[in-house]
Amino acid sequence: MAINLLDYDAERLGQLMVQLGEKPFRAKQLMKWIHQRGVADFDAMSDIAKSFRQKLAIDAHITPPAMMAEQQAKDGTRKWLLDVGTGNGVEAVFIPEDDRGTLCVSSQVGCALDCSFCSTGRQGFNRNLSTAEIIGQLWWANQRLSFDAARIGDATNDDKRIVSNVVMMGMGEPLANYENVVAALRLMLDDNAYGLSRRRVTLSTSGLVPQLDRLREDCPVALAVSLHAPNDAIRDDIVPINQKYPLKQLLDACNRYLEKAPRDFITFEYVMLDGVNDLPEHARQVAAMLRSTSAKINLIPFNPFPNSSFKRSSRDAIVRFRDILLQAGYIVTVRKTRGDDIDAACGQLAGQVQDKTRRLERMAETRPILFKTGGDT
Repeated sequence: MAINLLDYDAERLGQLMVQLGEKPFRAKQLMKWIHQRGVADFDAMSDIAKSFRQKLAIDAHITPPAMMAEQQAKDGTRKWLLDVGTGNGVEAVFIPEDDRGTLCVSSQVGCALDCSFCSTGRQGFNRNLSTAEIIGQLWWANQRLSFDAARIGDATNDDKRIVSNVVMMGMGEPLANYENVVAALRLMLDDNAYGLSRRRVTLSTSGLVPQLDRLREDCPVALAVSLHAPNDAIRDDIVPINQKYPLKQLLDACNRYLEKAPRDFITFEYVMLDGVNDLPEHARQVAAMLRSTSAKINLIPFNPFPNSSFKRSSRDAIVRFRDILLQAGYIVTVRKTRGDDIDAACGQLAGQVQDKTRRLERMAETRPILFKTGGDT
């Protein structure tokens, strides 16, 4: 069976070249064509020997997930629905800002952690994404953004017009798909692929402690931890993984991670739920709990979804919570909600992905294909 080269990081691709009777430097050539130039056609790889290109065409292919749909919000946020087969889809979100362009990447179809305030968790868990399906989201985003820049004649290289940052904060728990996620991270960081710095790639986890320790050794990138609660009692209820890895174990792992982390702090994400975790006493508990950890705290107004039992905290409650943490000496931000008019905001991804994917598959039978592998339109 032909292999998908998007599944291969530099080490594995080098090994594959040897297996195919080629010199290892061919791996660097291939990575540049695939990831930097977005080329999926071996015939277009002009500095590679024709005989080797012919061999690759027989033994390999370059196939990202198929693009099913694209939406753009009023604030410029863009969301892509990608088909990963058997009626499943995942979503990737690009957020343009003045000083950066951030791509939010999914790692699983659904999520098994069942955080009670997350629409994706409500979908349930289907399967892990392959490395090709993870890195394919970045591959596609670069294709679409480059095409749009060329279409409007924009030759600038402003960060907000390209993917300058990646956050593993889309569908799924990245550390529950460890091997495939780490391979994708290595491609993001590789100078022959996407060349992002470790500070510009962030992995978000709900707190799988053993895998967090592995990541510290294997591929430490910037870290965000889904905290969401001031104590074990509340976190046990809204973030069930806490019952296996309670807060003390999680924070101890965070402190160990900081020894290798590219940033000198860990970002703690805290979704603001009205009457659940947003009281002044909760803010004081958070301040006390994080005292021994170098922390930045990101408060996230809850993004509602159908049949949710939660409500967003009031602006006054969020400001009061923020001010208590500021007075305690923490760096605190309140996340600006982006893309909520296309269900692209935090916690909203793919609430109806299977239904949308099936609907789009039926539409594709009667309408022209909008996107082709390789970025042609």
